[in-house]
Amino acid sequence: MTRQHSPTPDAAPSGRSHPGNTPAGTAAPATEWWRDAVIYQIYPRSFADGNGDGMGDLPGIRSRLGHLRDLGVDAVWLSPFYSSPQADAGYDVADYRATDPLFGTLADAEAVIREAHHQGLRIIIDIVPNHCSDQHAWFRRAVSEGPGSVLRERFHFRKGRGDNGELPPNDWESVFGGPAWTRLSDGEWYLHLFAPEQPDFNWDHPAVQDEFRSILRFWLDLGIDGFRVDVAHGMVKAPGLPDIGHGEQARLIGSQVLPFFDQDGVHAIYRSWRAILDEYPGERIGVAEAWAPSIERLARYVRPDELHQGFNFHYLSTQWDAGELRTAIDTSLTALGAVGAPATWVLSNHDVVRHRTRLGDDLDRARAATLLMLALPGSAYLYQGEELGLPEVTDLPDEVRQDPSFFRASGQDGLRDGCRVPLPWSGTEPPYGFGAGDTWLPQPDDWATLTVEAQTGDPASTLELYRSALAMRRAHPGLGAGDAVEWLAAPDGVLVFRRPGGLLCTVNTTAEAVRLALPPVRQLLSSRAPFAATTPAAPSTTSAPAPSLSSLAFPASPSSSSSPAPSPSPSPSPSPSSSASVSPSLSAACQLSNAPRDKAVPGNREVSELREIPADTTIWWAE
Repeated sequence: MTRQHSPTPDAAPSGRSHPGNTPAGTAAPATEWWRDAVIYQIYPRSFADGNGDGMGDLPGIRSRLGHLRDLGVDAVWLSPFYSSPQADAGYDVADYRATDPLFGTLADAEAVIREAHHQGLRIIIDIVPNHCSDQHAWFRRAVSEGPGSVLRERFHFRKGRGDNGELPPNDWESVFGGPAWTRLSDGEWYLHLFAPEQPDFNWDHPAVQDEFRSILRFWLDLGIDGFRVDVAHGMVKAPGLPDIGHGEQARLIGSQVLPFFDQDGVHAIYRSWRAILDEYPGERIGVAEAWAPSIERLARYVRPDELHQGFNFHYLSTQWDAGELRTAIDTSLTALGAVGAPATWVLSNHDVVRHRTRLGDDLDRARAATLLMLALPGSAYLYQGEELGLPEVTDLPDEVRQDPSFFRASGQDGLRDGCRVPLPWSGTEPPYGFGAGDTWLPQPDDWATLTVEAQTGDPASTLELYRSALAMRRAHPGLGAGDAVEWLAAPDGVLVFRRPGGLLCTVNTTAEAVRLALPPVRQLLSSRAPFAATTPAAPSTTSAPAPSLSSLAFPASPSSSSSPAPSPSPSPSPSPSSSASVSPSLSAACQLSNAPRDKAVPGNREVSELREIPADTTIWWAE
């Protein structure tokens, strides 16, 4: 599918069109932008500090949206900035219609939405429906009114077991560790699948359902483009709240079958939400943060009348192994294609170890994994800082950690703070341009070479690789398009697949270079940086403007006499909005490959030459 954008008067300078509404009386074309969108997650605490208090905020986000425009993403997902006591970094919401003063005001939130749209970016925000804060008005009143309060019916209050009710109502455990029940002084217990400060809503109660439909409309009316649904698999509990029995500790991301996760009743909720989303112009979307025991169960969340996308945690948890990757890709595409939904691909987020560290503390491997992800059909999610090649910070002192699960027995590993350290923007020492003073989590002293400032313009940098890859993906309809890949024969440890428009992708997951038979191709972009010798010098002030990506990357198909292989079908011409100038590193990447060419293989129309493929991911153009 080719990206389409409805033209509006205030298109962003990069050529991307404003994602807002079309003029009155004009029917907006259905683009299904979300099917192949690249969506960037902002963790507000750690993106940019606008007031110098060491904590990221909404004005800081607004000031840095140009970075995301230049990076080339399609949409931005904001983690919670609602009013909250911050017991779990904002995922304990006290008021779903208010902004926490820590991050700014509601007017600041509206300003971010407007500015993002002006920059050609869509905005998706978190909605947290499984639980709220213990400071939410409903829960505070339920506690103060005592047993029998009608407000207690909107949560899960129960009498305890044992002679005097001293034991929890069942054996459920919190994902953060310890019992999932807390007892009040009046003797009743309440359920919290996460921290005690996060009581679970009772989604069987109509008032809860009505309230969240109202909350959705509140934010849609302010112009947001969609919602990422936190713990989308956890809202409905099995009738009677049955015991689990002895087993392993409950996990947020795992394959367990549990009476409080992935219950069939959640789907009626999402059908009602989809109806609301469809009422609004501009293709507003819902994204499920849902973990299910299988990819087939996950696909149920994205059926045509439910949500638009679901996070693919099965892919995120796949090892850097060619066989495992191919299996994860195939099963994802098959299951999601069966319900007409796009696949999503993600390597990092605010709850997991950054993929550079998780994949063996190997930046080359992390870059290769990213380029593979961006070559697959569907939508891709990036987590802030991965475009800089940031590693997980593994040596934070105990006294600065703030992850609530760190302070509880068992539960998760309690080390989510390591991927939440504030971003480095510029300078040679902390706070690296993040703000004016100390940061809420300390930054490493050796991040000077990882800043946006240090990496900009360096063709070997991870930032320029991301910019180049996203520019290529935007301009070439073959990347991200469709719902399948065509696998080609490859040796152990190597993946080779075709994408539409004459594109070929090779992925070498081994530690050594391999020789691989390929049709006539030229190298467009590699996850390594083999282009230093051919990178053009910076243009003089009198030189012509930089050539467009379309003129660099997509030459006319050669004549049949130039190669025994059949000419590929011509790719669709990039739209005017996708012909923006590109960075020097991309210009270099679009020159003829300098990968070794060994010899022709006579008598084979499909395989014409052998190439030495290093341990990387490479995207090729079939000559």
